[in-house]
Amino acid sequence: MSDIDSALLEVLLESSHDHLVITDATGDILHASPGACAVYGVSMQALRSTSAQALEARGVFSPSVTMKVLASGASAQVMQTTLTGRQVLAEAHPIFVHDELVRVVSRSRDMTDLQLLQEEYALLSNRFNDQLRRSDPDTLTRTLGLEAFEVRSRGMQDAVALLKRVADTQVTVLLTGESGVGKTALARQVHCWSERREGPFVDVNCSAIPESLFESEVFGYAPGAFSGASRRGKPGLMEQAEGGTLFLDEIAELPLSVQAKLLKVLQDGMVMRLGDTLPRRLDFRLVVATNQALEHRVEEGAFRLDLYYRLNVVPVHLPPLRERREDIPALVERQMRRLNERYGLTRVIDERLWAQLMSHDWPGNVRELENFLERSWLTSDMDVADDTRERSCRLIPSKGAEVASDFEPEALPESDTFNLAATLLRTERELLERAVRGASSTYELARRLGISQPSAVRKLKKHGLRVSSR
Repeated sequence: MSDIDSALLEVLLESSHDHLVITDATGDILHASPGACAVYGVSMQALRSTSAQALEARGVFSPSVTMKVLASGASAQVMQTTLTGRQVLAEAHPIFVHDELVRVVSRSRDMTDLQLLQEEYALLSNRFNDQLRRSDPDTLTRTLGLEAFEVRSRGMQDAVALLKRVADTQVTVLLTGESGVGKTALARQVHCWSERREGPFVDVNCSAIPESLFESEVFGYAPGAFSGASRRGKPGLMEQAEGGTLFLDEIAELPLSVQAKLLKVLQDGMVMRLGDTLPRRLDFRLVVATNQALEHRVEEGAFRLDLYYRLNVVPVHLPPLRERREDIPALVERQMRRLNERYGLTRVIDERLWAQLMSHDWPGNVRELENFLERSWLTSDMDVADDTRERSCRLIPSKGAEVASDFEPEALPESDTFNLAATLLRTERELLERAVRGASSTYELARRLGISQPSAVRKLKKHGLRVSSR
């Protein structure tokens, strides 16, 4: 290495905010930054005279991310526990010359303070929820203003109360729960409760935007950035959320290449449009949601560990509808009001249907319940109520019928057997159910169906279905 290169390397190590360590192909440490010495509790001289294997054996850190790279020849990311009791997020990358591994560069960040903050927040949340559990449910609902959510179950009351507490802060919220439980509705409500309520609410479905278009759509692009680009350029969805809330739904399906760019934006508070040279400062509140376990996606190597910790500041789990059946009556009444207003008719639920509505497990959750009610509303018989020409009807079940998750026709009156809309809807769902089996992503599902990926995502949501990760 020349004197210039050596001096340049020293400056980079000295000025880096991250804790850097460079080893050779055997794990011997060649260079390290001062920050690495501090986080691992080892002097610079001692660090440069040892190896990753020796430090791991002495318990200075465990596990060694460098040794993982040397064993696999691929980049790796781990959470380390140090001899000083720190929690460190470490990642390492191999360097090849003529197909031979010659160096490993690792960088680490001390996550202890963030983890302590999360643990403290969890403790305070648990104490707050204990107080809620000792409160009268009706009084609690009125106090927190939860009537608009038709929230009666304790699990949802706890979740909504927590969201209301953090709504006026800038903290990132991670909504988890099965598909169809109402994550988007609650994300929008967090925005409405916050001081940013007058700003925009930008809803981005990460699974609905192809990877090739994600950067230009979400981060924006400069004039002439690519063939066909607008001459004036285009602000991305992040910029459109300026002063408001950015909601990233289905965050688990975000491609790895985009995850790194998102992490940089969240760290710097700046976005660089595709093809631009100047970054732009951003000011938005971030809310994300997923129906998958992000920690499992991290273990599978499909989600960055550092991004996971960046997003998992205030996790809020929304229970499935089968675990909060007391919410069903209010949800049914709300959907019936919407349908009556939408279609200009007055219809009510027949008493005989309530037992089925309350006993069904609703695997598609609130979305499935709403879809079932709309289909039943559209395909039920109508009777003339009086001479004012207002028409009303009851949604009634056939004898012995069960409310089916796939909306079988026996859940509706026999007179609807030849209803075209109902038949098309049922056929579409059956086709989707067959196609989704074994599909590893929404892109593969779209190819099987011969439609676009965004169309496949919309149809999955429509029927309360999802692609299961392998």
